[in-house]
Amino acid sequence: MVGLMTHKSRLVAIGLIVLGGLSLVRRVPLEAALAALGGWLSALGPWGPLVFGLIYAGAVVLMVPGSALTLAGGALFGPVLGTITVSIASNVGAALAFVIARYLGRDAIARKIRANPKFDAIDRAIGEGGWKIVALLRLSPAVPFNIQNYLYGITRIGFWPCVLASWAAMLPGTLLYVSLGHVGRAGLEAASGSGRSRSPAEWALIAVGLLATVAVTVYVTRLARRAMQEQGSLGREVESSIPANREELSGASSGRRSLLRDAVLGSAALLIAGLAVAVELRPGLLRSVVSIIGRPPPATLREAYQSDPGGATVDHARFDSLLRAHVTEGGWVDYRGLSREIGELDGYLEQLALVPFDELGRDEKLALLINAYNAFTLKLILEHYPIDSIKSIPDELRWDAVRWRVGTHLWSLNQIEHEQIRPNFREPRVHFALVCAAVGCAPLRAEAYTAKRLEEQLNDQTRFVHSHARWFQRQGADVVGLTSLYKWYAGDFEQVAGSVWSFAARYIEGMDEIANREPTIYWLDHDWVLNAVEKKMEDVR
Repeated sequence: MVGLMTHKSRLVAIGLIVLGGLSLVRRVPLEAALAALGGWLSALGPWGPLVFGLIYAGAVVLMVPGSALTLAGGALFGPVLGTITVSIASNVGAALAFVIARYLGRDAIARKIRANPKFDAIDRAIGEGGWKIVALLRLSPAVPFNIQNYLYGITRIGFWPCVLASWAAMLPGTLLYVSLGHVGRAGLEAASGSGRSRSPAEWALIAVGLLATVAVTVYVTRLARRAMQEQGSLGREVESSIPANREELSGASSGRRSLLRDAVLGSAALLIAGLAVAVELRPGLLRSVVSIIGRPPPATLREAYQSDPGGATVDHARFDSLLRAHVTEGGWVDYRGLSREIGELDGYLEQLALVPFDELGRDEKLALLINAYNAFTLKLILEHYPIDSIKSIPDELRWDAVRWRVGTHLWSLNQIEHEQIRPNFREPRVHFALVCAAVGCAPLRAEAYTAKRLEEQLNDQTRFVHSHARWFQRQGADVVGLTSLYKWYAGDFEQVAGSVWSFAARYIEGMDEIANREPTIYWLDHDWVLNAVEKKMEDVR
């Protein structure tokens, strides 16, 4: 029975939790998870840091360790905004814990503390030294952060002296962890080629700044420890035996078995161990979960690049020739024929790895990214052909595989779409140009996109999609069926046109009479069957 766990069985349960947790952490697609979370927060605009801060403050109140969240703050928002966000959030959470302890549990907990000389020493020292003692305790690693938040609420210190001293004392540690998170993500992006390449001088400056932050934090911590020791009895009591959990803080006997504790411990061990085994048997499981949560991630559409008609250009003639030879109207692909010219496709992919991506103007960049995405998808299909669907390819080899090179960058297909195109171009028509090699996806155009004809090609492509029953159907004047692309990327179309229907109506013949009123919309099933010419069906207009 879980409630009758022995000491050995508890150790086994803890061991399962630790080993299972390590196994899960090893399998977590960190970069994809950060991208999904970052995309969600980015889509919230200025509200993103606020939402993250509220989550952080809630975690502090619930006594969830904040180190991971602090690192995430640096990875998501950078060193400056990350430090500001985490600093404010951690102090709001600490202040809430202070208020809860003072006004909801002070009397009950105070009775426990009076019998404990360690806490009594802290209470007396804070009563005499006030905010100075709070600052020293915050700087000293002897007292866990989450315990302090509630501890101060049952001492004699005032609210504002406690909050302000805590904020000032916690700032060095916050800056350190946020900086580590920022540098960690920069390292991941550099390793994968998905971020802006930094010069050696920039990396040296980052390293010096990080080392300086570590040095200052360690120095200040040592000063705090020395000052604590100078407090005499307080320093000895705190350094020797501050409790490490809420159960001891509340005065509960360490030798008493708790049915609830054992039930939670046993259940957690079984759950985490089971998840770890499932993930080991199917390594792509966690990546699939992250992909489901984060695909497609929301994005704030904006124009990040300037047009540069006289700037660098990219020649897509090689890809254009392949498309004209092996793609028929409606987006059907002759994969067998294309496979016989795999050398030409590989040559184009090698060409993509040499383009001066960062030097290109707006239209050259967008045409390049669309062509690259479609060419990489064709290569992916040919590597596994014959298959019935792109979804037959293992998860870890499909949209999240970081393997496709564009210039000096190495990206996954998802990164090209969700990190390079959508946040940097206010252009939802790309959803009818990017191809996922399925019948229900946008049709592959039988020519390459070019900067000079990009506007014309995107318009023509979008009108084509809205004139074929695979992607648009009309039942009467007020009922229409739209491709599921509109459902998945609704936010993109709404940012440009106000609503999904307002955008779609622009490209549908005969819809002018109802463009200003919302019809009943249903979503067409997304057919994941491979868009191979052998499977070509009647293309209803």
